[in-house]
Amino acid sequence: MVRMSSSLLLFALASLVSAAAGSSAAALPASAPGIFAPGVISGPANDADPAFAPDGKLLVFSRNGVLLVSRMAKGKWETPVIAPFSGQWSDQQPTMSPDGKFLVFVSNRPVNAGDDKRPAGNLWRVERTRDGWGQPAHLPETVNRGNSTWAPSVAADGSLYFIERASPQAPFRLWRSQFRNGSYETPTALNFGDEATQDVDPAVAPDESFIVFGSMHPGPGAHERLYISFRNAAGWGKPVDLGPAVNSADNDSNEARLGPDFRTLYFSTDRTQPVKLPRTRAQAEADLRRIQSWDNGSQNIWSISLAPWLDAPHTQ
Repeated sequence: MVRMSSSLLLFALASLVSAAAGSSAAALPASAPGIFAPGVISGPANDADPAFAPDGKLLVFSRNGVLLVSRMAKGKWETPVIAPFSGQWSDQQPTMSPDGKFLVFVSNRPVNAGDDKRPAGNLWRVERTRDGWGQPAHLPETVNRGNSTWAPSVAADGSLYFIERASPQAPFRLWRSQFRNGSYETPTALNFGDEATQDVDPAVAPDESFIVFGSMHPGPGAHERLYISFRNAAGWGKPVDLGPAVNSADNDSNEARLGPDFRTLYFSTDRTQPVKLPRTRAQAEADLRRIQSWDNGSQNIWSISLAPWLDAPHTQ
């Protein structure tokens, strides 16, 4: 879930002036993440959760509790518009099925017309149609077992990953519900060896061979970090910290999503591009344009190739 405060914004703007490093995302090393569609998808608000159609030409993402849709035209993302099924309630965390036939998202909308909004989030599914989108349907109580079910991710066979608490005092954990014969089966918790650790925001490969998720597993810094775990017949392996290319000691990295190639990681963070001083007037004007466009301390969407992790030998 994306949060923003006025104090964070002021701090971020001050950091731009005081930090000493490169001033452009394009100047970062190839191994570093890049800002995704700055000024269009990643804007001055809180942006997260990009869900791509299989051809990579349609995108649904969340911005401050609203789901937006953008399409690729002539190699560029068009100005996003509110999804026809969103805007009335708080909607977030969309995820596309690998075949692109439906979208699952989180909403606090009432299950029955005329009821009050729900106190937190439940999972909803909306079909893609020839003309656009169908009507959202509340997923069954097998997965929506309370008022706090979040962060869906869909495998190729329709099985659903998500997060919830086993009790109000328990940390969030990752759960999986097998989809079989048109129904969701009783969810089971993913076991990474530490049930006291809060794990959130799964992004699972279509074949369920690996999963990227956010966690507070032991590591440098006190912020949420992204991890990858690989699966074999024995189960899920030990989570691997994605390291400084993705994670930061100063910012949260969260809301993991996989691109349409399933080898590119998209994630959200409130990191900013530092400013190098002294600078010319032209550089100052460029910095101000960037801040007004997207680089203001709000959550933005970044991407990086997972090839170094997927192609390297790993112990499963």
